[in-house]
Amino acid sequence: MMQLTAFPVLLPLVAGFILLFARMGGLKLQRALNLLLTIGLIFVSIEMLKVASTGAQEVYLSGNWIAPFGIVFVLDRLSAVMIFITALLALGSLWYAIATNYDAKGSHFHVLFQLQVFGLNGAFMTGDLFNLFVFFEVMLLASYGLLLHGGGRLRTKAGLHYVVINMIGATLFLFAVGALYGATGTMNIADMAVKVAEAPAENRALIAAAGLLLLIVFGIKAAMFPLYLWLPTAYANTSAPVAALFAIMTKVGIYSIIRAHGTIFGEDAGDLAFYFAPWVLGLGIITLALAALGILAARGLREQVAYLVLASVATLLVGVGIATPAALSATIYYMIHSTLIAGGMFLLADIIARGRGDMDDRFESSPIMANGVIIGSAFMFGAIAMTGMPPLSGFFGKLLILAAAMEHAWLAAIFAIVLVASLLSIVAMARSGSLLFYRTQPSEQAPGERLNKSALVAVIALFATAPIMIIFAHPITAYTDLVAAQVFDASSYIDAVLSTPATERN
Repeated sequence: MMQLTAFPVLLPLVAGFILLFARMGGLKLQRALNLLLTIGLIFVSIEMLKVASTGAQEVYLSGNWIAPFGIVFVLDRLSAVMIFITALLALGSLWYAIATNYDAKGSHFHVLFQLQVFGLNGAFMTGDLFNLFVFFEVMLLASYGLLLHGGGRLRTKAGLHYVVINMIGATLFLFAVGALYGATGTMNIADMAVKVAEAPAENRALIAAAGLLLLIVFGIKAAMFPLYLWLPTAYANTSAPVAALFAIMTKVGIYSIIRAHGTIFGEDAGDLAFYFAPWVLGLGIITLALAALGILAARGLREQVAYLVLASVATLLVGVGIATPAALSATIYYMIHSTLIAGGMFLLADIIARGRGDMDDRFESSPIMANGVIIGSAFMFGAIAMTGMPPLSGFFGKLLILAAAMEHAWLAAIFAIVLVASLLSIVAMARSGSLLFYRTQPSEQAPGERLNKSALVAVIALFATAPIMIIFAHPITAYTDLVAAQVFDASSYIDAVLSTPATERN
């Protein structure tokens, strides 16, 4: 089982090298191998969920060096859930890229795709802050190439903004990690939590400042106010399968806050216990308000979906900021929903843009597209899911977050912003659907491409998450309750990491 812990990191890394050499065999070989390897990752993630469901916290010691001296990978319920989401989203994105021939528009798409998954999985599995930085950089380097895949002026411009803001984030990350290392003498998250709890009073201000600087770094990844402006431009201008895969990128920031801050500054951190939570909650509320305005002001469907992703991220920040097990359970439930549905919406937006021809995804009246009824029905379903309307899982997830806020001091502000933002999102999506599918111009010929049914399969598969999560709401929420309880029991994570012995060798 300890080897299983390293598998989701090693598999995409090895896959990247395999696909690099497979380029000599042509695009068909790369496609077949990439699909096979991504499906394999799904089976690995399912096995990880089974192991984690027992409550076990498996630790893999790289090089057989015990913590805190070596690199460790940790499998628990939270990391298993994140790996599973990533694998599902990766398969949907890859299927769409192949079905629409996007992967043929530039070199090394399949290699970069697997390296992106490698960076994501490494960030979810590592138990060390510096290696979290390393996996962030691997993930971001791969994302730079994927973001620019296919070229174009707007894509290049968006890529430049994306690169600059993330380079700033990387610099701040090093400053934050350096300050925490100077104050605690360790970079292992579990060991740092122990050192922070025992830190002398004169060091606690430095530790708090470094923790807030680290929160800024994770806020950049999560697109938290005021560091969110890169997201709508980057997501709206890259290719559809890349934007769909990027739906998990912001969740890396959310996960990092839960894992790093939730462990280091947990219940045993004395006067620093959960000191970051009001910052996360307040900035999450502001981000949600601005995201709702962005959804209303969007000029095209891709941009609107990007702002919907921002709104979902802000809702997750609110859940994390409430800082209770019930709120975290609701947050994880909503994270699963929002990530996979957002991926499907990016793919659907591309199908709509292809069907409208020269009008692309702009909110302007055009002749009705081919297969408009099927595409319009999919859009209506996606809009209901993304905006959190009943009876789908988005509504249930938000309801759980609001229920968890009932005893919070900021109850009025949380309810007001979540409900108003949801209402504005519904109004905006209703207007968009009307422009795209009802207020059309008469024409004898469809303006764009006919529906690519193979590509639509990826959209339907990702959208299927919403009804499945409602049908199986009880077992899923029971599992997320266990995830939240394990996260809040930071001592068990610390004990698992620091007490895992090196393997004896003959």
